Amino acid sequence: MDKTLRTAATGLAAQQKYVEIIANNISNVNTTGFKKVRPEFQDLLYETLKPAGAVSQTGTEPLNEVQIGSGTQLVATTRILSQGDATSTNNSLDFAINGEGYFMIRKPDNSISYTRDGTFHLDNQGQIVNSQGFLLEPGFSIPDDTTDIQVSRDGNLQVILNGDGQAQTIGQIELARFVNPGGLRAIGDNLFVETPASGQPIYEQPGSNNTGEILQKHLENSNVDIVEEMVNMITAQRAYELNSKSVMTADNILATAVNLKR
Repeated sequence: MDKTLRTAATGLAAQQKYVEIIANNISNVNTTGFKKVRPEFQDLLYETLKPAGAVSQTGTEPLNEVQIGSGTQLVATTRILSQGDATSTNNSLDFAINGEGYFMIRKPDNSISYTRDGTFHLDNQGQIVNSQGFLLEPGFSIPDDTTDIQVSRDGNLQVILNGDGQAQTIGQIELARFVNPGGLRAIGDNLFVETPASGQPIYEQPGSNNTGEILQKHLENSNVDIVEEMVNMITAQRAYELNSKSVMTADNILATAVNLKR
């Protein structure tokens, strides 16, 4: 019965982590550019009570082994990178990526992070920054007398100055893509950093090599499906209840064994 308790305990722990992942997905249903996470579980080691090929006393050879498993564990989480819906905002500094690319963000320590969140602003020096005040790479300074900002699908950044109807190009927005974007590590603030699993970033002009085009005055919504997450929540809850019943059953059997001498 001790094995039953330990096996059920792994199921309880696994389903608790599953619920935590679902709760994080649901809480980020309105987070710009958020990509939902899916857990991956695997079974644990098996105890072989009777191996295949063992000859019984009757001289017959059983076809199947007798094995008892040890439970389950969470082995990985996979980020689902499907495209979120693009919502029009009519804000010149809102950008959505229609494709696989990531915006590059320079943090105060000069490290580069990556994001799908295209919510940008101007700081007091006219630089384009994200909501945390981190610079959009490769760095852009917008003149004080700018009346309009225009960004083409291929990332060409132009401004129209006061009293001048001519559009002037001041820079080129680049995007980064990865061989395995699912290997990026989330660090909060809608930012990711590269890891050995993701590979090194490949810098591309928007619209080339599946990097994706930039949609100005749009933002990418979260790709979380509320209905799907609610179904997953119910499934995890029922699985948790069943594992808890396994614990209760094992406890009742132990209590019966203890009371045999009474």
